[in-house]
Amino acid sequence: MTPSRSLLWTALAVSLTALLAVFYPALYDPWQVLCWVIGGVLLLDAVLARKTPGMTVSRTLRHSIPVGVWSKVGLTLENVDSRPLRLSLHDHYPPGFDSQSMPCSLDLPAHCTGRVEYRVKPLRRGDAEFNGCDVIAVSPLGFWRKRHFYPLAERVKVFPDFQEIGRYALLATDHRLSQMGVRRRQRRGQGNDFHQLREYRAGDALRQIDWKASSRYRKLISKEYQDERDQQVLFLLDCGRRMHHEESGRVHLDQALNAMLLLAHVAAQQGDAVGLLTFGGTDRWLPPRKGAGVVRELLSRTYDLMAGQDAADFLLAAKQLMSLQQRRALVVLLTNTRDEEHADLIGAIQLLKRRHLVVVANLRESILDEVLERPVSDLDGALEFHTVNEYLESRRKSLENLRHQGVLTLDLQAPQLPVALVNGYLMIKASGSL
Repeated sequence: MTPSRSLLWTALAVSLTALLAVFYPALYDPWQVLCWVIGGVLLLDAVLARKTPGMTVSRTLRHSIPVGVWSKVGLTLENVDSRPLRLSLHDHYPPGFDSQSMPCSLDLPAHCTGRVEYRVKPLRRGDAEFNGCDVIAVSPLGFWRKRHFYPLAERVKVFPDFQEIGRYALLATDHRLSQMGVRRRQRRGQGNDFHQLREYRAGDALRQIDWKASSRYRKLISKEYQDERDQQVLFLLDCGRRMHHEESGRVHLDQALNAMLLLAHVAAQQGDAVGLLTFGGTDRWLPPRKGAGVVRELLSRTYDLMAGQDAADFLLAAKQLMSLQQRRALVVLLTNTRDEEHADLIGAIQLLKRRHLVVVANLRESILDEVLERPVSDLDGALEFHTVNEYLESRRKSLENLRHQGVLTLDLQAPQLPVALVNGYLMIKASGSL
């Protein structure tokens, strides 16, 4: 229990009257009476302040919230006491969250219910906990403030920003992928499933004509094919120390997760099974599964993934995947590599290529491109430009070496990853190479 500002001002006023009593002795007795009266009032107010207010506190919030997005939290207070309450509140939101409108104040009349709302923004994924709520009640006469703690422990799960993923998924569901840069490709070759018969259209290949059906209907009938279904897409997600790199407040691992979830949604819509193996930090295995629920399961299995402190071991991850995944699959490796890791990466790719079709999505820091675009005005700038250009040329040659081995490679900045991954997947589906 602490004194309020009213008590401090009262104490100051009594002190000033004491100075008057020094110069005017006739005021000494009235001053003593005043002190006894004020002391009694303060004591009575302190006794009343120690009483726990008749009040209940409850919290309402979503238990699954996206990272980097403001979410509402509500506190409901019910005053069952016969006197009004003046309150200050501070809800114990998780550390690492930003907040708005907290702490706050509230006047709550007798036998009434009040509600306050504030907003929180989590800055990282994973599990978080709201511990409780501090309520500071002002005494009936306003001289004391007493803190009361209400335990309201609640756990929340902070997921990747599924609003952004949902926007991409909505475009994919409505067949409007071109609005985000995804290119539709014409299918070629024989590696497609028969879909239906339809009337011949100008431009159809002769091999598409069904001559028996054409004879029966007395007009040209073509066979229509669809991309092969029931294939498998397996993500190999690097959770090593390289994925700690942060740009615009988002680490590479978060951006890789968003791209992975988008491609998982598109692949599930195409009738393919989707799986996941993480390495370099926390190792998790989700066998390939089909259906719309696979994206939800991926979210629940990856929302608390964090990049580790050790370098990722590509060869060990490839051996683990080969033992777990017997059927041929499209393996999408999401990583951020350096030249010193190239030999390990080559060995892992050669092992995976024995059974699977491999895509390597290698994230590149945006600062590298910014250095090349920056005008060179002095010696330090020239040295920096030369160093970055030499590094990117070495990186380009390493990825070119992978392409010569039949691996589809993507070297791009993290914001470009979602669209590039979907384009690569659709190209592979259209070619029938899987």
